[in-house]
Amino acid sequence: MNESLTKYKDQIKTFWVSRSRKQKAGMGIGLLLILILIAIISFFATRTDLVPLYSNLSVSETGTIKENLDGRGITSEISDGGTTIMVPKEQVDTLKVELAAEGIPNSGSIDYSFFSQNAGFGMTDNEFNVLKLDAMQTELADLMKSIDGVKDAKVMINMPAEQVFVSDENQQGSASIVLNTNPGFTMDQRQIKSLYHLVSKSVPKLPTDNIVIMNQNFEYFDLDSQNAGSNAVAGQMEIKKEVERDLQRQVQNMLGTMIGFNKVVVSVTTDIDFTQENREENLVTPVDEENMEGIAVSAQRINETYSGEGAADGGTPGAGDGNEPTNSGVTYGSGSESNGDYEKMEETINNEVNRIKKEITESPYKVRDIGIQVMVEPPEPDNLNSLPQSRVDDIQQVLSTIIRTSIDKDEVPDLTDQELSDKVVVSVQPFNGKVEMDDEKNTGLPWWIYAVGGVLFLVIILLVIMIIRSRKKEEEVEDLIVEEKVELAPIPDIEPKQETEATIRRKQLEKMAKDKPEEFAKLLRTWLAEE
Repeated sequence: MNESLTKYKDQIKTFWVSRSRKQKAGMGIGLLLILILIAIISFFATRTDLVPLYSNLSVSETGTIKENLDGRGITSEISDGGTTIMVPKEQVDTLKVELAAEGIPNSGSIDYSFFSQNAGFGMTDNEFNVLKLDAMQTELADLMKSIDGVKDAKVMINMPAEQVFVSDENQQGSASIVLNTNPGFTMDQRQIKSLYHLVSKSVPKLPTDNIVIMNQNFEYFDLDSQNAGSNAVAGQMEIKKEVERDLQRQVQNMLGTMIGFNKVVVSVTTDIDFTQENREENLVTPVDEENMEGIAVSAQRINETYSGEGAADGGTPGAGDGNEPTNSGVTYGSGSESNGDYEKMEETINNEVNRIKKEITESPYKVRDIGIQVMVEPPEPDNLNSLPQSRVDDIQQVLSTIIRTSIDKDEVPDLTDQELSDKVVVSVQPFNGKVEMDDEKNTGLPWWIYAVGGVLFLVIILLVIMIIRSRKKEEEVEDLIVEEKVELAPIPDIEPKQETEATIRRKQLEKMAKDKPEEFAKLLRTWLAEE
């Protein structure tokens, strides 16, 4: 065994001595890289992948679960400010089942199941009312947490004391609710109304006016008042916001496509007239407006003439029906009880005209004025001249066209170019307050690990090739030694008559070759190296 170790040691020493400095440095660097690669692979292979077991926990719940996991000897970490506990990925499902069987996590809140589990005598009315109120708050909070976008909910209910006398004024309860909503979550009026009615119908003597709902950012979710005046004002403000928001999105998308969405900021302000008019018009207009005449539907003309003796003087001009539109009469005569004549002409025409009845309801609102403010960052933020003036003029022209087509024509019949330019402001300046969004974390290995792995793989291949070549050279030397050994084997066993120093050495070598072939081969290699 020692001889084998000595042999390999000598081989390694001989191989190392026969290498040049560059080869030695390359092998040293390769060995170092191999060790680093082995360390990296060991780190990632032995690293435990932790995933959330429970999230949005209270501090007390996190402490309880952490203590239980430490007692089990399970690796765990706490994150998100003590609200999330992380455990190995392969143990998540098992731990959830086991902890649930032990009643963990237990928030300490009381729900309606408490009464079925702890029903019994000895509880006073006050204790029962307190537990009942706590259970009601817990159940309402659980109902609200089931809504999409609501992570957590806290409900505080204040119930009035029961009155002793019937004549006492009935007092009403109140409720305060704090919702922990997801970032960017918005609640429309229909959802707000549902929350108010959910609480109002779940708690007796609790009208919607006594309920306050807000989120963690102190934004109140107010229910639209039943008052017509308040409702009208809220509706008008909502319409104004919607008009401004639509115009802002339109301008933002258009300019963002032209310049870049992160280089444009748009603000739109409007002046809206909410005056609404309902009127009825009864109009009579001529059919022929040029001559101011109608269409003759019917006409009647009467001509009377008389001549002879005994004709009475005078006549009745304009005789006929006073309501007829045209009635003319002329009588000619002279003298009394004498000869004479007269003539009567009468004409009646019925004209048809246009009778128009209009019931007009004006538009619920009219846009009287619009102001658009745009801030643009140049392509090179430090060089304001990198955005040409022609591009700024194009933006000004586009915004002027939007204003011209959006303002009500009855309010402003025509706008001059100067008036339009006064309603548009385009500012070119760098954005110093731009928010830089962090890139999403990549769960995979970084690229440099793959690069280092590739380099180490090439180094390993080169080392393997060098080792194979060195072994081949050693095998060739051993083959040469064996051949020499074979040639020395058939030595004639004839002793000379007189032993000399050479014959004595030859016998010693022959004996060594028979008894100790390894030492004999080593001796031959030493002689060959010296030669």
